[in-house]
Amino acid sequence: MAQPERIGQPDNADMAPTRSIAAFGLEVRQLRKARRLTLAQLAAASGISVSHVSAIERGAVNASLEKVTRLADALAVPVAWFFTRRPGAGPLERAHVVRAENRRNLNLLYGEPAEESGYTDWLLSSTIGGDYYFGISEYAPRSEERDEGIVVRDGEQHCLVLEGEIELVLRDEVITLRAGDSYSIRGDIPHRTSNKSDQPARMIWVNSPVIIPRDHTGDDPSAVRTGPSS
Repeated sequence: MAQPERIGQPDNADMAPTRSIAAFGLEVRQLRKARRLTLAQLAAASGISVSHVSAIERGAVNASLEKVTRLADALAVPVAWFFTRRPGAGPLERAHVVRAENRRNLNLLYGEPAEESGYTDWLLSSTIGGDYYFGISEYAPRSEERDEGIVVRDGEQHCLVLEGEIELVLRDEVITLRAGDSYSIRGDIPHRTSNKSDQPARMIWVNSPVIIPRDHTGDDPSAVRTGPSS
């Protein structure tokens, strides 16, 4: 059986298994769109021509390790983001099933460790290329965002508390949510979440549309973090 084509990747095989050229190109395209970047903007940021970035996204050309690194830098992610392990017995399982141990850490896209964001977000969706995506947030006891600002985003958000206690702020209302409680809001309602209890908390969420800008602290109200505090 023919082996899949290899693209430029780190030496650590566990971190970066063999991926097809088409799969890598799709990852680049999905993240570029989530970052709300045009092809021209990504090309300028990476120093790669528009035509070559387009060919990479279409899976028409191989990307050298140098170009993979430049694209990762331009999209503000570690190279490992593009090479997440997705084992499975068949191609549909590998494409659509996410095992718990292989979840992607969305804090890598935010550029914020949990100590700064107040929580860790894990991507539960198999892709960020759809109309919506979902994840799980894990809050350590007494964890809060260092940024005291309240935020807004495009689209809508739906959350369910799985464990612990979450403080939800909607405009000037402060609401305590416990395991089993949920909420659904338009993203343009100013809001934030935190865990002010002495116990850990977990919350599952679904957001639409997929927006994960490179600088989520910018002035654009649509350019904010993706998880439940946005």
